[in-house]
Amino acid sequence: MPGAILPQYQRLGSGVPVSVIRRSLRPREKCLILLVFVTLGVVCFGAFFYLPDYGKLKPSGADRSVYYKVYQHVQKAGEDLLLPPSNFGKHGEDEDPHLVQDRYKLKNMIDNDAKDKVLDKPEISKNTEDNFGAERSNNQLESLQTSVQAKGDFGENLIPKLRNPLLTGGEDSDKTSRERRNTVQRMMKHAWENYVLYAWGKNELRPITKRGHSASIFGSASLGASIIDGMDTLYIMGMDDEYQKGREWIAQNLNLENVSADLSVFETNIRFVGGLLTLYAFTGDSLYKDKAVHIADKLLPAFNTQTGIPLAIVNSRSGVSKNYGWASGGSSILSEFGTLHLEFSYLSDITGDRKYREKVDKIRDVIKQMEKPKGLYPNYIHPKTGKWGQFHMSLGALGDSFYEYLLKAWLQSNKQDVEARILYDDAMQAIIEHMVRTSRGGLIYVSDMKFDRLEHKMDHLACFAGGLFGLGAKTQPNEQFSRHMEIAEGITNTCHESYIRSNTKLGPESFRFTESIEAKALKSTEKYYILRPETVESYLIMWRLTKEQKYREWGWEVVQALEKHCKVEGGYSGIKNVYADDPQKDDVQQSFFLAETLKYLYLLFSDDNLISLDEWVFNTEAHPLPIKDVNPFYRAA
Repeated sequence: MPGAILPQYQRLGSGVPVSVIRRSLRPREKCLILLVFVTLGVVCFGAFFYLPDYGKLKPSGADRSVYYKVYQHVQKAGEDLLLPPSNFGKHGEDEDPHLVQDRYKLKNMIDNDAKDKVLDKPEISKNTEDNFGAERSNNQLESLQTSVQAKGDFGENLIPKLRNPLLTGGEDSDKTSRERRNTVQRMMKHAWENYVLYAWGKNELRPITKRGHSASIFGSASLGASIIDGMDTLYIMGMDDEYQKGREWIAQNLNLENVSADLSVFETNIRFVGGLLTLYAFTGDSLYKDKAVHIADKLLPAFNTQTGIPLAIVNSRSGVSKNYGWASGGSSILSEFGTLHLEFSYLSDITGDRKYREKVDKIRDVIKQMEKPKGLYPNYIHPKTGKWGQFHMSLGALGDSFYEYLLKAWLQSNKQDVEARILYDDAMQAIIEHMVRTSRGGLIYVSDMKFDRLEHKMDHLACFAGGLFGLGAKTQPNEQFSRHMEIAEGITNTCHESYIRSNTKLGPESFRFTESIEAKALKSTEKYYILRPETVESYLIMWRLTKEQKYREWGWEVVQALEKHCKVEGGYSGIKNVYADDPQKDDVQQSFFLAETLKYLYLLFSDDNLISLDEWVFNTEAHPLPIKDVNPFYRAA
């Protein structure tokens, strides 16, 4: 037999050759077998002397070996091996509260993982890995920094950050700011606990009558809008018990399969999809990614138009879509279809499914090819014909966040989406030329424009523009830098004036500029305040960009006014007239009060590293989304 191990030969039997195995072994074969037995003996001998002796007892007479007891301790420790060690009782000190918080959070992650909740790992920057290694110690980093400083080289990206972005903590070194931040946290606790008590699972809370409220933007369905909107604020504030309760509700109840609701594509995207994507970025918990995909898919039928410009409303069960009848002959609204890019692009990146990005890229293609009157974008466009509706332009209602997302799409892409920045710069230049004005009293404002006529009216919604102009100027200084920063400071100051010129020190929904009044509302329908965040948003951005203390002081004025005029036993309510000494309440605690107003105020009194503007961009509902290739929590697929 070819290839046989032992040699063979043939002999004849009854005249037939028969294959027979040779009965004797050659000397070298005997030597090979001997070596095998010797090797086996050496292994057994070594094992006898060097492996743990399980039979040997301690002098105390214990019935198990030292090694076995160590094994038992390790087995009992289990998940505690992963947790930060406790220092309670050492040197007579109480346990470090930061360690307690770290142990608690990691314990929850372990528990969630045990329940088959998969945590996606944050990706580490390739630049960091290539140049320094993902495992560099703090000592190595300090040594490198010392070496660089000695050479006098302070290149912007010379030493990449080897830490994860700061999501919790972030106390400011200033004692007063810490105390003020604690006040904002207590406000969040009061708002949240009353929502849980009286409106759990409903979209919003009615704090006066202490019952749930379902806003028309979500139809009559109870979709827990306040839960999803408020979750990342709870996380940032370190309110872990409240956060866990919200997560359980999302896991068990957030499902649109059997819900028939007419959803606002815009509001559902910025609140639900945006909120879930932020939670996914923060935690890596795949539950949030899956829920974001589920909800975004329910919005996709709205994009089935001739131009790809989505309709405003979609039914979650049937997919039937429509526009508002009042919107310029059934047009789509600029601020609504233009405020999808951040969420849909990021969703494609973390799922690997390009269909979401393709939807918003199609919108971009349509918009950039259209002729723009005076370089401006009207608030309405027909989704069938791709033509503009009424020539009504605004940086407030109907237009606002379209411009915001041009700048932030560029920032989110780590400044790779150059097209978005060009569109932003061109749009801002046209707005400055045609819509930005200065009042007789020296107040800079952005007026609405209708058919080439300025209305000299500015919405509270447009007060975000102070921070927008500032962020645009600081992230790419150019020849317009000084003018844009002047406008940023001016708009923020004007919005502050609209607050302090009211009896309640809260700003009206809209305010006007005439020969007799400035930054004040004229009509009764403009005098209400519904807990809006735009002014404090600009306070936060301008504080971080300029470090002028006045922005923190202005923010504290808002906190005091909210506590005096909006806080009630059952939560926080909007008011109907900011110029009244004792204004009537509107009995609605808006979900964006939890998502935006309180978050911006909390961050205003925090250290800049907490949700750093270098690592995150806020969507228009104040849900932070990570910057690509800069933030390891981007978690791209």
